[in-house]
Amino acid sequence: MIHTVYGQTTTSYLSLLESKINTSVADANLRWLFKFTNDMTKTVKYVYGTVVSTNERHINQTFAHNTSENIFNSLINFKPYGYWSYEVYEVSWKGTVGVNDTNAPNSETEVLSVHNDNGIVQGKVHEGKLYVTETAGSEQIQYTEHTESTTNYLYSN
Repeated sequence: MIHTVYGQTTTSYLSLLESKINTSVADANLRWLFKFTNDMTKTVKYVYGTVVSTNERHINQTFAHNTSENIFNSLINFKPYGYWSYEVYEVSWKGTVGVNDTNAPNSETEVLSVHNDNGIVQGKVHEGKLYVTETAGSEQIQYTEHTESTTNYLYSN
């Protein structure tokens, strides 16, 4: 599970190379498209993570919070707060990697014209849960102690 605080940069450490589908390209020619689905509203959002580092056991990627979302620049707004399901899709390039509206698919079903500089969705390599915590607000449950003469009770407001 990935945990993040709303409004902050999110960092993920996922073992994506262990599930690599396109073994004919170098690791540098791979990017990962995240599909987030809110468990409550069923809102779907896509974003490519910014690859910070590639290690033997995991890929370190970040997503920046922004109210003006851009899937190609790792900008996403995780509102509403709460639980999101996520799926990660491997996207590979034979030529120059270009994570932009011209050369990268914007969903797991988009197929671009055949060209070495266009990314191809290879398939799903990971799935899991994301929990987004709000920083402040009325959705947080606050408890107060109410003292009776014989028993203590817990009431919520």
